[in-house]
Amino acid sequence: MADSNITKRALASVLKELMTEEPFSKISVTDICERCGMNRKSFYYHFKDKYDLVNWIFDSEFLLLVKDNSTKTSWELFDVLCCYLYDNRRFYKPALQIEGQNSFSDHFREMLRVTLRSSFSGLMDEYEDFQLNFYADALVCTIERWLTSKKCDAPEDFLKKIASCARSFSKISDKVLPPEN
Repeated sequence: MADSNITKRALASVLKELMTEEPFSKISVTDICERCGMNRKSFYYHFKDKYDLVNWIFDSEFLLLVKDNSTKTSWELFDVLCCYLYDNRRFYKPALQIEGQNSFSDHFREMLRVTLRSSFSGLMDEYEDFQLNFYADALVCTIERWLTSKKCDAPEDFLKKIASCARSFSKISDKVLPPEN
């Protein structure tokens, strides 16, 4: 198992490096393997495709980072997520812009849906799936806009803005939405 992780980490490191040099769409599995000094069979033994490798990078790095954070609140975990994405924005900025099946943004959105479902347990109504999609889509779009902006705010400033939006949304919805029946 240790050898498997060494190989995966080597492939991940090379992909991260290549993504600072050229667009993801221009990077092939052959490019990754050549730079890594291994054959394509080794790559495909570990990953389905280059999209799977991008998603594995997030899963292995971020989920390992929060593995022992079960005592943290949802907001504190979101803070950890934003700091991680900010610190690794050279990779995640282009990763979030990858389009197509198995894209990182789809993978990230699904992770957020699962996290939100757990965090908001008991707070949603019969439209839970719609609400989870709404919040996950909003977060993915907002995070992508944040990381790709020319002046990317520090995580603490970005989090203040997110908190402000959430508070405002609550106040605004009380004034503009019709009463529940």
